[in-house]
Amino acid sequence: MEGFWNSKSIIRITLSFIFLFICHFSDVLAAPTRNLCRPEQRDALLAFKNEFEIGKPSPDHCKIYGIESPRKTDSWGNNSDCCNWEGVTCNAKSGKVIELDLSCSSLHGRFHSNSSIRNLHFLTTLDLSFNDFKGQITLSIENLSHLTYLDLSYNHFSGQILNSIGNLSRLTYLNLFDNQFSGQAPSSICNLSHLTFLDLSYNRFFGQFPSSIGGLSHLTTLSLFSNKFSGQIPSSIGNLSNLTTLDLSNNNFSGQILSFIGNLSQLTFLGLFSNNFVGEIPSSFGNLNQLTRLYVDDNKLSGNFPNVLLNLTGLSLLSLSNNKFTGTLPPNITSLSNLMDFDASDNAFTGTFPSFLFTIPSLTYIRLNGNQLKGTLEFGNISSPSNLYELDIGNNNFIGPIPSSISKLVKLFRLDLSHLNTQGPVDFSIFSHLKSLLDLNISHLNTTTRIDLNYFLSYFKRLLLLDLSGNHVSATNKSSVSDPPSQLIQSLYLSGCGITEFPEFVRTQHELGFLDISNNKIKGQVPDWLWRLPILYYVNLSNNTLIGFQRPTKPEPSMLYLLGSNNNFIGKIPSFICGLRSLNTLDLSDNNFNGSIPRCMGHLKSTLSVLNLRQNHLSGGLPKQIFEILRSLDVGHNQLVGKLPRSLSFFSTLEVLNVESNRINDTFPFWLSSLPKLQVLVLRSNAFHGPIHEATFPELRIIDISHNRFNGTLPTEYFVKWSAMSSLGKNEDQSNEKYMGSGLYYQDSMVLMNKGVAMELVRILTIYTAVDFSGNRFEGEIPKSIGLLKELLVLSLSNNAFSGHMPSSMGNLTALESLDVSKNKLTGEIPQELGDLSFLAYMNFSHNQLAGLVPGGQQFLTQNCSAFEDNLGLFGSSLEEVCRDIHTPASHQQFETPETEEEDEDLISWIAAAIGFGPGIAFGLMFGYILVSYKPEWFMNPFDRNNRRQKRHKTTH
Repeated sequence: MEGFWNSKSIIRITLSFIFLFICHFSDVLAAPTRNLCRPEQRDALLAFKNEFEIGKPSPDHCKIYGIESPRKTDSWGNNSDCCNWEGVTCNAKSGKVIELDLSCSSLHGRFHSNSSIRNLHFLTTLDLSFNDFKGQITLSIENLSHLTYLDLSYNHFSGQILNSIGNLSRLTYLNLFDNQFSGQAPSSICNLSHLTFLDLSYNRFFGQFPSSIGGLSHLTTLSLFSNKFSGQIPSSIGNLSNLTTLDLSNNNFSGQILSFIGNLSQLTFLGLFSNNFVGEIPSSFGNLNQLTRLYVDDNKLSGNFPNVLLNLTGLSLLSLSNNKFTGTLPPNITSLSNLMDFDASDNAFTGTFPSFLFTIPSLTYIRLNGNQLKGTLEFGNISSPSNLYELDIGNNNFIGPIPSSISKLVKLFRLDLSHLNTQGPVDFSIFSHLKSLLDLNISHLNTTTRIDLNYFLSYFKRLLLLDLSGNHVSATNKSSVSDPPSQLIQSLYLSGCGITEFPEFVRTQHELGFLDISNNKIKGQVPDWLWRLPILYYVNLSNNTLIGFQRPTKPEPSMLYLLGSNNNFIGKIPSFICGLRSLNTLDLSDNNFNGSIPRCMGHLKSTLSVLNLRQNHLSGGLPKQIFEILRSLDVGHNQLVGKLPRSLSFFSTLEVLNVESNRINDTFPFWLSSLPKLQVLVLRSNAFHGPIHEATFPELRIIDISHNRFNGTLPTEYFVKWSAMSSLGKNEDQSNEKYMGSGLYYQDSMVLMNKGVAMELVRILTIYTAVDFSGNRFEGEIPKSIGLLKELLVLSLSNNAFSGHMPSSMGNLTALESLDVSKNKLTGEIPQELGDLSFLAYMNFSHNQLAGLVPGGQQFLTQNCSAFEDNLGLFGSSLEEVCRDIHTPASHQQFETPETEEEDEDLISWIAAAIGFGPGIAFGLMFGYILVSYKPEWFMNPFDRNNRRQKRHKTTH
């Protein structure tokens, strides 16, 4: 009975608990039937969705970063609970939306200032990364004051960040990576005192970074990578003691690397590469004992190897490349026992090969190429098998044979031994053991051994890149190898190998993308099968003796770069080129093409960026309306006629225009001043004529309009707005490119008169500046505004009719190296200020009417006397010095004062008259006697002679 009552009690208690659970947790059980989402929140989300287009998903791009890529907004509907929508998280009690994750949702469109996202007042997390949003960050985002996490990375946001970003005072995470933001970083970012993560990388910010950054004491990550920030690193960064990642790379920071960085003892990653840092690495770096990766490459750092880094035993990566480090590499670098990647390439390190590096067991990447290491290659004892994956030691001064022990490096996938002076035969079978090689560069080995290309390739199964340039290579179709190479090469460099015919094996290389067979002796025609290789994008045929192209039936559209300069191509430009619908760069200069520029090139108008047809025999006019995105157009040294097409004014991407040495008959193209990127303009040796109207060329760096028929005067303020040649041109958004061109594959070139001689610029430095107005008919005074062009290197105004005084403002041309004002009508003195121009190596003032004291200064003392000739009024010690060896009366007379000159001229005139008087009288008396005595008919009857002539004239008609 007692057991019965006990079981009844248990049942009662159990039922009570069930009842209480139902009463108190009914809201949980009822959740499927009641919406948690608040209506105004749902409406705001749907309205935000409708502000943008939904495109096709890009799963590959997102999966690289481990992000799934469904179109999250597809699950959003009017009749469902918004708290269950993909990417939406609500507060479990209030139903308010607190997190919105729309990363990788294929959303496209522009953010508006009244975006409905502003109605999601309680958002704490907003992730819009990996979409295609455009426009500015508006107040609609910046007023979401509860945000702690904001990720806008991988979009196309642009414009400046407003100071109101500082209103997001609760932010701990701010990621603006890979957008198009510009302007200066607002100091209000430094008000976000709770930030632990700040990434502004891959944008267009410029100027100095706010010094108040040191107030963000919780920061663990600060990344400013790939912007245009300049000046010194803010010293307040040294206060960020919690930083573990600091990346300032790829900016314009300058000055010395200051010691405060050594205060950041928690750093594990430090990136300072691609800036303008100078000096040595500070000793305080020895305090960074947590550091695992250090990048200081691509700066202007100097001194010996920074031994202080040997204290950082946790380093796994050390990159010092492309600086000015000198001295030898220290043997105790082996103390960096965790080092995996060591890059000291492109410096000035000396000594012998540091074989002790092979004793660091963890080391897998060694890059020492581009230094001044010398001696024979000695690898020492190499562990077998070695763990080395990459060995780059090319472009040094090594001599002697390739060590046989290189065959032990069986895990190598990249090997660079280029420019090794082997001084004798090479056994190339030494490479047959390196079966893992993907990338092999053994160019310019200075060996007499000829490489059988087909046989050599049979050593490898995985090779993707091969560079044999500068060696003797046999690439004939007849080979000692019965089976053709089985691997599929992607990049093949055979420049300067003495090849006489196209390598036939290339025909089977369907993975080939890059082919360089320039500087050989290949003759005949380019085979048609070349254009059917499916992914070939670069072909360099330059400097051979090719005469034509076999016409392909259907060329593949993959070609981007076609370089065929300096061959013997004849006939018209082949029309199949118009079928290369992806073509970006076409260089057919220095050939014998004739006819007109094909109209079908209009098919390339949306892709062609570089067109070089220089030094051919092309005729007709420049085509109109067939190009849209040209960056460089060079048609110099042809036989083109007509006018410059006005459609050029719509080529907003045009940087280089060269039409020199043609027969173009036109007025000055002042309308080109509308081109925002025009940097080089060459009109030399045509039939341009008339005045050159005042024009604004804000980016122009080189202008050559010499040897035309321009005339008129130049206004005093003519050069006021040519800001790229003045100090105003040094804005914060300048490119880091050293040469003008298209990256690694093509550089612009030109010929320019400099220091009195024609100089070929094989590559044009982006900082090179020149003005050549010579050989025209300009008159009047030289504009005073010429003195504003403070970055000008070359100035030629010779062979004109300029008159008046040389402006003293020329003394402001502090960078000037060459000045030619010869053969004008200039008067007065040479400005004394020119004597202070320390870079002025060449000057020519000859054939003017200059007078007065020649300026002093060392540069004037280095000139030839001919630079001052035919200016009889010049004098001074500088002139006496440079003309000291000229012992002619004219040269002495040149130094006399004007008063003495007049007296001498009078005296010479009287002497000449006296000398001529006596012989004149004697000759006259003798001639008169002959006429009177002999009376010749032609003298006595001149009128009768004229009558006879008239009669003969009438009878002939």
